[in-house]
Amino acid sequence: MEKHQKPTVVVTGASSGVGLYAAKALVKRGFHVVMACRDVRKGGEAAQSLGMEQGTYTLMQIDLGDLESVRRFAREFRASNRQLKSLVCNAAIYMPLIKEPLRSPEGYELTMTTNHLGHFLLCNLMLDDLKQSPVADKRLVILGTVTHNPDEPGGKVYPRPDLGNLEGFAAGFKEPISMADGKKFEPVKAYKDSKVCNVLTMRELHRRYHDATGITFNSLYPGCVADTPLFRNHYPLFQKLFPLFQKYITGGYVSQELAGERVADVAVNPDFTQSGAYWSWGNRQKKDGKPFARRVSPQARDDDKAELMWETSAKLVGLTDGTEQGVPVSAGFSA
Repeated sequence: MEKHQKPTVVVTGASSGVGLYAAKALVKRGFHVVMACRDVRKGGEAAQSLGMEQGTYTLMQIDLGDLESVRRFAREFRASNRQLKSLVCNAAIYMPLIKEPLRSPEGYELTMTTNHLGHFLLCNLMLDDLKQSPVADKRLVILGTVTHNPDEPGGKVYPRPDLGNLEGFAAGFKEPISMADGKKFEPVKAYKDSKVCNVLTMRELHRRYHDATGITFNSLYPGCVADTPLFRNHYPLFQKLFPLFQKYITGGYVSQELAGERVADVAVNPDFTQSGAYWSWGNRQKKDGKPFARRVSPQARDDDKAELMWETSAKLVGLTDGTEQGVPVSAGFSA
């Protein structure tokens, strides 16, 4: 079928926000988009609301907070025989107001599971799909955030991310453990820690697999999308004032549409073939802002920490025996 011959980009969390607008931008550029959503009905309604034509996208269910759902998605995508161009790991949750940790079906803290462990598993499972795809210039993109980096003004706000020595991961990450460093639960820090892990994952994928596969691995921070649904679990007053603050005080505000265009650029544009890069934009709020490879945070450029993150994450998601629930895993994936 023609739709299977068109190069495909998978975007997680494509039912709203930056993921939705990235899907729209990629369709506009001639790619077929698999909108990987927790709620496919919501994803379909969102795609229709933006005027995306039937047949230019496919809705597939995935819940990054449930590792079995991730495995099922990987199997179903492989069975579709689509030619994978890029995997865009965009989905994230942020629950700053909760007092006690929520847990995944595996018993892991939910923010880290959804934002990092689910994507870590997905990247590993779909690396073979990228390797075997006949499409040229294949990429794997993981979204970052300024809050991962205390070296930038936006990353200096308390609490700052700190993975420690991943004591929580090494100990199994289940009750009573809820944080990567094994310390007391802090929901905002859990989000920031997960984004450090995202950047570490990208850099470790690059180190392990770029030279052998030619796949481009990179991350980006498209700017402060202050009105994204990511903030739907914050105080209503914050949701009202934060976009105004970013628009008129910091100048860092970026619309969901512009952020989606930037994600699409990093996923498919020939100007973004530098593997291992973390892309940012000068004058982030302006359409003519120039992209550049920004230095990541001290934690996110710690090679020893990256390797430890990889080993402990692989054990938590069950990737240490070379196979995963009927989905073959490439040689060398063992931790």
